[in-house]
Amino acid sequence: MSTGPQPAVLKFETHPSRTLTLLLFKGVTNVEDVRRHITEAKDPVFSFLNAETVADVFPLHLAGHKSLTAQASGSMVTKGLHTELAYSLSGTKHIGESLKRFGATETTKHLLVARFDAAPEDVAFAQQLVQGEQVDVEQLKTLANHELISKNYKVPPEELKAGSMADAVACRIASRDVV
Repeated sequence: MSTGPQPAVLKFETHPSRTLTLLLFKGVTNVEDVRRHITEAKDPVFSFLNAETVADVFPLHLAGHKSLTAQASGSMVTKGLHTELAYSLSGTKHIGESLKRFGATETTKHLLVARFDAAPEDVAFAQQLVQGEQVDVEQLKTLANHELISKNYKVPPEELKAGSMADAVACRIASRDVV
């Protein structure tokens, strides 16, 4: 019997043996411990993302695909796959700016934890590490800060009359490398 929200597991048609597991936490109280885990480069490695900067699961799925494709082709821009995810999520080609905009900071209240090819013990580790209320990943849309997302991706209000914020973000993620 399940005892709470389950992680979401994204699959990739072009990378059938790979998955991206997502856990969403709100009201996180120990962001400094999470950031310490990142800076000490401990295993298991995760992407710890500020959930307020992620419009929806679809752009994250797209960023995961781009990251896996870059890894498979030997063209990653960052040193690790989980850092590449944050970079791929960004609309900018600047690694530092991508991590600053989308990564966990000292002011992060809601945390999206992502792990490629997560084993059950990786999920359990993340659930133990992050002190906050784990909620269903579907709540990501309600935690997203549309003003901040619009600023990060330079989405004008007029564009949102024709489509959703997730659509606007996905277009920027998909086209970043060709513009």
